[in-house]
Amino acid sequence: MKTKQIDKLENFSGTVLIPVFETNAKSIVPIQFEGLEISSKVFYGKKDTSYLAENNNITYLFIGLGKVIDYKALKTIARRISAKEKESFGKNVALFVPEEFNTDQVEATVSGLLLGTYNLGHFKKVDEHPFLNPDFELEILSSKDYSATINKAIKIARAQLQTLELVDLPPNKVTPKYLANWAQDKGDKYGFEVNVLGLEACQIEGLGAFLAVGKGSENEPQFVIMTYTPKEDVPNLKHVGLVGKGITFDTGGLNIKTAGMVHMKCDMAGGAAVFGAMQLIADLQLPVKVTAIVPCAENAVDAKAFLPSDVIHSYNGTSIEIIDTDAEGRLVLADGISYLIKNYKPEYIVDIATLTGSSVGTLGYECGALFTNNETISKKLQEAGDSVGERLWQLPLWDVYKQDIESDIADVKNYSGKPVAGAISAAKFLEYFTNEHAAWAHLDVAGVAFGDDEFAKSKHATAYGVHLLTKFIENL
Repeated sequence: MKTKQIDKLENFSGTVLIPVFETNAKSIVPIQFEGLEISSKVFYGKKDTSYLAENNNITYLFIGLGKVIDYKALKTIARRISAKEKESFGKNVALFVPEEFNTDQVEATVSGLLLGTYNLGHFKKVDEHPFLNPDFELEILSSKDYSATINKAIKIARAQLQTLELVDLPPNKVTPKYLANWAQDKGDKYGFEVNVLGLEACQIEGLGAFLAVGKGSENEPQFVIMTYTPKEDVPNLKHVGLVGKGITFDTGGLNIKTAGMVHMKCDMAGGAAVFGAMQLIADLQLPVKVTAIVPCAENAVDAKAFLPSDVIHSYNGTSIEIIDTDAEGRLVLADGISYLIKNYKPEYIVDIATLTGSSVGTLGYECGALFTNNETISKKLQEAGDSVGERLWQLPLWDVYKQDIESDIADVKNYSGKPVAGAISAAKFLEYFTNEHAAWAHLDVAGVAFGDDEFAKSKHATAYGVHLLTKFIENL
C-alpha cells in the first residue's frame, strides 16, 4: 500500500475516513468537517460506531473512537473499517488525521487499515481489496509530516499479514520445508542470513530431542537458523536470541489428541511469530543483532513415531524420559535453546510457543503467560506488550516446581503427569536447558495466537508476538 500526504481536499473525489473522538450524545454542537455537519442525535463518536455521509462527490465515513482509546482498540477499529466497509471505497481514499493524534495512534490506524485487507479465503475466489491494487495510493490528510510513522506502520502490518497467512494455511501446504523456504526467501528479500539444517545435518549435530518429535512424519524436519546483523556499525551492539516452536501439525503423537485436532495447524504460531519478527526487524533495520531459531517438524503417528516411556537425548546431552508424546513442543524448544546458547551466545533469549492448554486455563484468551527470573526482562516484555496490545502476565518459576520434571530413569521427564500447573512445569523443563542463562524468558501463547474474533467465522491466527518481540528488541 502506497501513501501520499496532502494538506487539503481540493479537487478530491472519493472516500474520506475521519476518526472522531466522542463528544456527547446530547451535545448541541454538531460534528463538523469540510462544511459538513453531523448532529449528535445520529453520531457523536461513540466507540465502535460509524456514520456514512455524502456531499459533493465525496463519501465521508466518520469513525467513532470513544473518549479515550488504546493502541490495540484503535488498530482493531481501523481493521474493521477496512475489512467491512470496503464496498464504500472507490479508487481514491483519504485518511484524515485528527490534531489530537500522536504518532502511536497514526501507526495503529494505518497498520489496522492494511491488516483489514487480510482474507482467510486463501483457496477461494475472492475480490481483491481495493488497498491491494498496485495503483492504489492512500492519501493522508494532515498538516503534520507523518511519513516515517506511516512507513513503519505499513512494515508492521506487512509482517503481521505474512504471519497470519503462515498460521492459517493448511498443514499440507505449510510443511517444515515450506517454512524453511519461506525463511530463505524473506532473508534474501529483507536482508538476514538463513541456514537450514535438514535431517542428516541435524543427526550430525546431535539434535536428538528435535529429531524424536519428527520421526513419525514423512515430512523431513527442518532446523531453521536466522541471523540479522545491522548494516551500520553499532557501538555496544546488543545480541538477542529468539526461539519459536515450529510444529506444523500436532496429532499428539501416539498420545493422540482426543479433541481439537482440527486446529493444530496453529501449533507453529510461535515459530511464525519469530519468522514475522525477523522480517520486521530487518525491514526496520533495528540497531540490534538478532539470532533466531525455529525448529520445524510435524508430530505425526506411524510405526516410526517415538513412544511414551522412550528415553531420548537432547542436543546438550540431557537424557529425557518421554511421559507424553503430546508434550513435544518443549522438546524441540529445548534443542533450539541449547543450540542457540552454545553456538551463538546471545545476551538475551526469548522463546515463544503455543505450549500448554494450562496457560489458557490460567489466563484465558486475553494475554500470554510470561516466565523469567530476570525482572528487567520481565518489565521490558510486559511494557512492550502493553504498548501494542499484546499483553503478558508473569507466572512463577520457583524451584519447588522442579519436582514435576524429575525422572527415575533419566535426567528429566517431559511431562509431570499432573492435571495442575502444566504451564509452569513446562517452563521449568525449558529452564533446565538454558544453562542458567541470566536473561531468558519463555512466552506461552497458546491462548492468544489463534482464536475467535469478528474477522472470520472460524478460529484463525492473530499474529500475536510479531509486534511484541520487535517492540521489546527495539526498546532494549
